[in-house]
Amino acid sequence: MMLDRPLTDGAIALLNLDAQIDALELEGRFTHATVEARAGLVELIVLRGLVLGQIADYDRAEEIAEQLVRDAPTDATAWVARARTRAVFHRFNDALADLNRAERLSLDVETANGERAAIFQALGRYDEALALRYDAVVRRESFENVAALVGLHAERSEMDAAERRYAQSLNLHRGVSPFPLALLDFQLGLMWMDEGRPEDARRSFEAAQRRVPAYAPAQGHLAEVEAELGETNSALVRLYSLAASSDDPDYAAQLAHILGEAGWGDESRHWGRLAAARYEELLASRPEAFADHAAEFWLAAGADPDKALRWAKMNLDVRDTPRSRSLLAQAVAKCGTQQPSRKGPAPCSSARWSTS
Repeated sequence: MMLDRPLTDGAIALLNLDAQIDALELEGRFTHATVEARAGLVELIVLRGLVLGQIADYDRAEEIAEQLVRDAPTDATAWVARARTRAVFHRFNDALADLNRAERLSLDVETANGERAAIFQALGRYDEALALRYDAVVRRESFENVAALVGLHAERSEMDAAERRYAQSLNLHRGVSPFPLALLDFQLGLMWMDEGRPEDARRSFEAAQRRVPAYAPAQGHLAEVEAELGETNSALVRLYSLAASSDDPDYAAQLAHILGEAGWGDESRHWGRLAAARYEELLASRPEAFADHAAEFWLAAGADPDKALRWAKMNLDVRDTPRSRSLLAQAVAKCGTQQPSRKGPAPCSSARWSTS
């Protein structure tokens, strides 16, 4: 489905985003920037991190938000900014606590409910999230409010509803930025992957990439779909570039898996060692945020079911979603245990990547 109005070219939009971030960073160094400006900087840096697959941007956003709360502890905007960065790193209870604090400092109900709905969705509390999202649409049928329902319906495997809300979002969109629409395309792509419909997933990920060519997660999942469809060379071309440019180990992990499946064992082991070392580094400092992808890695290219089981259990403790339960079930099955349990099935032995 196409828009009837042009969007800013994705490459230009990314340059503009960089320029906005640089200008706000400069303002913060040489003047006393307002709380609103610094909170806006947090939001822009998180967006860039999401688009480019750069964990360093998330770290920087968190640093600014933490300082903002210290500098403006009586301003609700500061607490919302920190709640968002905490949610990025899956510190959901801390994020909810920050929102509660912001509400006590006069944060408006609509903003609070929107932020809370996003966290409830991440936690798998779908009914609560849906109630808040529908209430927002009833209050104001805006692009933002309707678009928020797309990913929620997608996670609930409500395909017809997700597609219907996607079409409604396009009709309501009035801006020229390609980022919001690329994010919507990406959400549909994830839904189609989960539903085992790779051709539909490909179309959605390709749409996201057309809007924003540098959108790293869309490229990474497109490579995954291409590999599933037997287009190994195309998948590898995408992943070599991503693995070299991103500090997120997911791309090296995908590359190791596809290379292994294609029979290139030595090169697969090389990228697997790089991914394993980076996951270990990230898990040491932010275990909640990377438990899910680390478990997926050690289930596949990492070939360590013990570690996969450990991190899959933690991931389910952090957020009880269908995907989390499926990941734990896969880890349990890999270990030869019959029933998944948070209290811990018997460990299994396996081969391991050497990170030395």
